Amino acid sequence: MIKKVITRAQSNWTKAEGPHHHIVISSRIRLARNLKKIAMPVFQKESDGFSVLEKVKKAVEIISRKGKEKLYVYQLQEIPPLERQILLEKHLISPEHCEEGLNKGLIINENEAISIMINEEDHLRMQVFFPGLQLEKAWELANQLDDALENELEFAFNSKMGYLTACPTNVGTGLRASVMLHLPALSLTQQVGRVLSSLGQVGFTARGLYGEGTEAIGNLYQISNQITLGQTEMDIIQNLATLALQIVEKEENARSWLLKESPLRIKDRVGRAYGIMQNAAILTSQEALNYLSDVRMGVDLGLLKEEFPQDNLSELMVLAQPAFIQKYMGKVMDAQERDAVRAQLFNKKFQEGGKK
Repeated sequence: MIKKVITRAQSNWTKAEGPHHHIVISSRIRLARNLKKIAMPVFQKESDGFSVLEKVKKAVEIISRKGKEKLYVYQLQEIPPLERQILLEKHLISPEHCEEGLNKGLIINENEAISIMINEEDHLRMQVFFPGLQLEKAWELANQLDDALENELEFAFNSKMGYLTACPTNVGTGLRASVMLHLPALSLTQQVGRVLSSLGQVGFTARGLYGEGTEAIGNLYQISNQITLGQTEMDIIQNLATLALQIVEKEENARSWLLKESPLRIKDRVGRAYGIMQNAAILTSQEALNYLSDVRMGVDLGLLKEEFPQDNLSELMVLAQPAFIQKYMGKVMDAQERDAVRAQLFNKKFQEGGKK
């Protein structure tokens, strides 16, 4: 199973499906859970970590046998560094989980809608991904998964505080809901800073492409709740969905304004990006994501004559990444060679109009 994951650019979240998928690339629900009477990862001994791995593995085997969801368990140490980096590039693990660690594990399902990190900051960090604005649908699957695991494992829970987690901001429901938004027009009209800076006032935060501590590339931003204590799961999800719709409306208004007030400017920007993708001899991963952002906006606004499916554009976001492109080509490459090969691959993709 892991071989499929690291050699295909597709994931459940890369599909061009779901409400508002032209702006909301994906929705994610993450649940933090810890096993009762076992030290959390930051304090645990090596034996504690292996105990968590074993208990979780047995629970997953039982769940799979019951036919609720076919899940695959891997010890991260057994996955080579390059392949772990691909898992990070596909958002299946975090930057912290990608690092070396004897006791770390990963659970995934066939279409990568489910990813569970074992012994990251918490014993379990369950993630469910859906394309478009589908937070409630992602929550339904995450809740089912949580219930199935809790039937086999005893989670650390306090009747007053809720689920106990390593980070105080996750105490309570342990839920972190997030959406990945593509906001090129708000960036071009210099509104994105004001929009994102106001999120803290309503209990949300904006992060870069790979979460906390990472930068926004390709006009992609992750919006998520900051706290979980004192709120129900549906409160968090509905509040984020409402906020996402407000930002979608602002982005759509900004796109309409650009088409009305600066049509040549926006057509030129999209056309230049498409032309560079067709002809560039060297292309860094950051450049690729930035040009993909312009092309995606051009597709959304009907400015490109070529047929270029949106799900292909999302898959190209994965193909552009350093580790994935090396696996795709079947060899280790230095940065300059990767940039040249990336350009060749994107030349072909864009000359074909994105056809597979």
